[in-house]
Amino acid sequence: MTGTAPPPDPPPKAPPGEGDARDLLRALFDAAVAAVTPAACLTPWIGGLQARRRPGRLAVLAVGKAGASMLDALADGLDRPFSGLVITPPGYGPAKSAAADGVARLFAGHPTPDAGSLAAGEGALALAAGLGDGDHLLALVSGGGSALMCAPAAGVALTDKQALTRDLLRCGAAISEINCVRKHLSRVKGGRLALAAFPATVETLAISDIPGDDPQLIASGPTLPDPTTLADARDVLDRYGLAAAPSIRAALADPANESLKPDHPQAGRLGVQLIARAADALEAARRLGVRSGHRVTVLGDRLEGEARSLGAAHAALALAHPATDGPALILSGGETTVTVTHPDGRGGPNLEYLLALALALDGAAGIFAIAGDTDGQDGSEPVAGAVVTPSTLSRARSLGLDAREMLARNDSHAFFAALGDLVVTGPTRTNVNDFRALLITTGAANGM
Repeated sequence: MTGTAPPPDPPPKAPPGEGDARDLLRALFDAAVAAVTPAACLTPWIGGLQARRRPGRLAVLAVGKAGASMLDALADGLDRPFSGLVITPPGYGPAKSAAADGVARLFAGHPTPDAGSLAAGEGALALAAGLGDGDHLLALVSGGGSALMCAPAAGVALTDKQALTRDLLRCGAAISEINCVRKHLSRVKGGRLALAAFPATVETLAISDIPGDDPQLIASGPTLPDPTTLADARDVLDRYGLAAAPSIRAALADPANESLKPDHPQAGRLGVQLIARAADALEAARRLGVRSGHRVTVLGDRLEGEARSLGAAHAALALAHPATDGPALILSGGETTVTVTHPDGRGGPNLEYLLALALALDGAAGIFAIAGDTDGQDGSEPVAGAVVTPSTLSRARSLGLDAREMLARNDSHAFFAALGDLVVTGPTRTNVNDFRALLITTGAANGM
């Protein structure tokens, strides 16, 4: 007779008084995401595309977590035929318009490139190279494209790029540093896809997942010039002490792998428009917060740094809120990082931010928070984020969880999963990076 493991303990119930705050936090997150879906943000740009109609062929490359939904929004409003390619992670497509409009669809790996990413990179280069003078390549670009579309520089194996990608994601490097390296190890990133398409006209519509909204960083800028250099990429590896494979070091020393520069004769022909940004998501949440009677402070849409450090800093802001100011919301966006010291831990930057926040708040009354990635996936976990309430630590202790120890071993996912406080949306098919909201009810600072 074979025994079976006992079922896990159910999460402890949250106090009934927390329900309204939880509902508002989730409504804020949902409003932020809805504002930056392609159906909402791409449609207004279609009229301009119609007005700039050119006599040649139109090819569309849609890449990233929003790729399929961007293609759908385009197909719904555009009155001319097109062909092309849509590249997304599994679960983020396929585009409903792909088969009807002669658009091939490919699924590829994220956040680490895989064999599908190689097929996608070669497919994108073939699409671009097949265009001629008078033709038009429209790139619909969104976050995630760096891993999804991979065409390694000569001599660099996929396994070498995979190992380097994992190291870059774990070392605490900023996305600008990570993408600088990626651009100089690729035949498709850093403007090289645009070079493959010349003399066709190349235009880009992008949804930004980059703090500061620099378009040449989104998906590592496959259709845009790049001001960074091979020397900059080598400096990133040295700065973080990354022991890259010999093929990587050799590629970063080869002038043939330099990216397309802004002073290139063709660079002035490369147009780009940002159709959605983190600021748009924050504005939608701000409006909802005002309508719900809260004083709203927006800290900005480009906050970066260590997730746990930002969590502690935001806790201090909430604790300092004057009770006499009434209910308040503190909103922010951007992209934090996690320096992974315990590789067996699970949890992305939003969960690590929230666990550090909960520890710093130490159960303070009247302070609640939500943090999540607008694409529906925090780091490598299939959850958007989680919620923190005044009862978070006490409920954790009732389960025998040591919050401080779990933060130390980068295990925030297990912490919030045990509490039943994860925010699970599934793929949202858009991506403007992280969204954070701190809700402070009346009298929070005095524990009233």
